[in-house]
Amino acid sequence: MAPELNRQTGRSRGFYVRMRLLQKQKARQTEKNAYFYRYLKWAIWISLSCYFFTSFLVSHSPTTQKSSTSLPKTTVRHAKASRALFETINGLQQPRSLPELLKDLKVYVYDLPAKYNAEWLSNERCSNHLFASEVAIHKALMGSEVRTLDPWQADFFFVPVYVSCNFSTVNGFPAIGHARSLLSSAVQLISSNLPFWNRSHGSDHVFVASHDFGACFHTMEDVAIADGIPDFLKNSIILQTFGVQYRHPCQEVENVVIPPYISRESVRSTLTKSPANGRRDIFAFFRGKMEIHPKNISGRFYSKRVRTAIWRKHGGDRRFYLMRQRFSGYQSEIVRSVFCLCPLGWAPWSPRLVESVVLGCVPVIIADGIRLPFPDAVHWPEISLTVAEKDVGKLGQILEHVAATNLSTIQRNLRDPAVSRALLFNDPMMEGDATWQVLDSLAHKIDRSHRPSRLSGQSANDT
Repeated sequence: MAPELNRQTGRSRGFYVRMRLLQKQKARQTEKNAYFYRYLKWAIWISLSCYFFTSFLVSHSPTTQKSSTSLPKTTVRHAKASRALFETINGLQQPRSLPELLKDLKVYVYDLPAKYNAEWLSNERCSNHLFASEVAIHKALMGSEVRTLDPWQADFFFVPVYVSCNFSTVNGFPAIGHARSLLSSAVQLISSNLPFWNRSHGSDHVFVASHDFGACFHTMEDVAIADGIPDFLKNSIILQTFGVQYRHPCQEVENVVIPPYISRESVRSTLTKSPANGRRDIFAFFRGKMEIHPKNISGRFYSKRVRTAIWRKHGGDRRFYLMRQRFSGYQSEIVRSVFCLCPLGWAPWSPRLVESVVLGCVPVIIADGIRLPFPDAVHWPEISLTVAEKDVGKLGQILEHVAATNLSTIQRNLRDPAVSRALLFNDPMMEGDATWQVLDSLAHKIDRSHRPSRLSGQSANDT
């Protein structure tokens, strides 16, 4: 029995040893396979990375960019789509800066004698009142990267004449009776000394008309219409606060609607004392001129009687905070208000529109047919209310309904910093600010450019 037991024990031990050897062989094979697949994954990842990186470098090389015009359009389109997807996945796409977006736009600023602009800056009001966009745009362009000192390389020519600055009175009412002669003098000067005005008949020249009826250069609508746009400006581009959606003699010229000027410093000071997200204890606010005597010329014609109707209908309503007296610190009242009334005055636009937006008060626009500035950047229907002039008697019900439904959504949209940025002018210019929006608008009018390099490029494309 003993020898047989020993033999069985030996067989068991041999079987155990063989099994251990087989397990070790399998483990080594499994480990080899794991290493193989691991190295294979790394090789594939590195190959793909090199492929995309090489494609990216090749697509951005000057040679590739020049030759890409000979490729079929579908091939170019797919290549661009693939590159965009790769850049997005890898976080390489960044917001475009001004030089990237408008890097090929060039503006020449005429160096006019001081009597057309600089002399008037001795009066501080010139660069701070609601018409001061003409000063702000000039200053911003002087330090902008789009400015060129070579007029032969310019797409547009800016003519810095401070019309509203020159003639606005202390109470803010613009007296611009000499605007036409001053502008005519400037045009005579630049057309006599340089060839660019005559070359294009002024179509690539830009002026600012920051007062009530824009290129008609008068503050009373009936007189403005009767006078019309000066003949020498009818081919040019006018940056103007006046704009309506219907046909009007004072905007029958190439124009860009811009916001009235509001001092960034005044806004910053107000928000320092009373933040925009603070308590708003005023339901509906308006402070400004309100004539109520029907025989008074302002009562008959000013604001088309809209402000008079607001005063008469809502002056005794506790929900409405209506003030006729001037108050220099009235921005402190705006920042406390939920709704800010922006009725038309002599013209449809009002500085309250910008002040309301930047101070977080929902603007209530009461000006039939008004055309608002920079609609591509400022989505007005999402941040404001529009009430027809005939419905001012129903303002209470309209505002109560909004307060009970979508007020919080409108207020949230108002808090987007890009909205306020687009309506304020800066020196130096900032990406997305009001002057930036002006340049963006001009870039969309690049077909008016008489720049030689553009014209030769167009000729080459035509052939």
